[in-house]
Amino acid sequence: MIRFGIIGTNFITDWFIETINQLDYVEVTALYSRTESRAKEYAENHSIVHTFMSLEEMAQSDVIDAIYIASPNSLHAEQSIFFMQHGKHVLCEKPLASNVQEVTRMIEVAKKNHVVLLEALRNLFMPNLERVQQAMEQIAPVRRAVFNKSQYSSRYDLYKKGENPNTFNPDFSNGSLMDLGVYLLGPALKLFGQPNEIQASGVTLESGVDGSGTVLLSYDDLDVVIMHSKIHATSTPSEIIGEKGRIIIDDIATCDEVRLELRDGTSKIISEAQNAPMSYEIEAFVRAIEARKSETDAHSPTDMIRLADVMTNVRKQLGVVYPADR
Repeated sequence: MIRFGIIGTNFITDWFIETINQLDYVEVTALYSRTESRAKEYAENHSIVHTFMSLEEMAQSDVIDAIYIASPNSLHAEQSIFFMQHGKHVLCEKPLASNVQEVTRMIEVAKKNHVVLLEALRNLFMPNLERVQQAMEQIAPVRRAVFNKSQYSSRYDLYKKGENPNTFNPDFSNGSLMDLGVYLLGPALKLFGQPNEIQASGVTLESGVDGSGTVLLSYDDLDVVIMHSKIHATSTPSEIIGEKGRIIIDDIATCDEVRLELRDGTSKIISEAQNAPMSYEIEAFVRAIEARKSETDAHSPTDMIRLADVMTNVRKQLGVVYPADR
């Protein structure tokens, strides 16, 4: 049984706990919150035994084996490194850190302390993404892919009223790329590998973060178009297009429904019913711990560095700079 501590008391940690409660090989035993009242309230609501207001006390405790980090992006690297230095395994929400330099440092610390570090980018671990990869052979050669994830942020109206919510605040290493674009770039790099060229454009808000953007990944024989936004919405699916047909993915972030359409008129659903979205990343993380492996097959340290490197490159092209970059 792997015992988790959690950092963060938000809807993401709610989902995480709900998923954990469906699994019989993990449990949440502790949580951290900066305020005692919030910690006690959240712990009571979710039947969590131990609460901490000090990260140091939590890291030194013997009531957890691993930590799930769902704090603001700007804190991911610092908190992950701290817990890994105390011998705790780390499952950290996407994006893993603010930039590629932080990610590289995190991986170095994980190796030095013989612990597992994994970026919780859920769609990389889902069975239906593997089915997408397998189906690509049937439409080969692939000539183009268009990945889209655009949703109007519930915080954007507050931003337009003059407030500065975390979602659009560079101090927290936020923006559309970090929140939604990562769901697109992760699968793109997993399916197609390192691009030859990266071109990025987008809408940069006055706060300094990107509200929406487009990324073109160029390869020898195909182009991959990435479109993401937090300031407008669309239900356009994602597609992988080959000379013999195409693969249509309803939502690249969840891969719930995947359809294969061939030029001969054949059309069929190739996806399967999936479990709770976060269950697959948790399973991969725990399997690596139990096997005493330092990495997972679905998202290796090399993969995490490559993804962070591309995202850092894209931000540079857009002129989006975080305090962590300085």
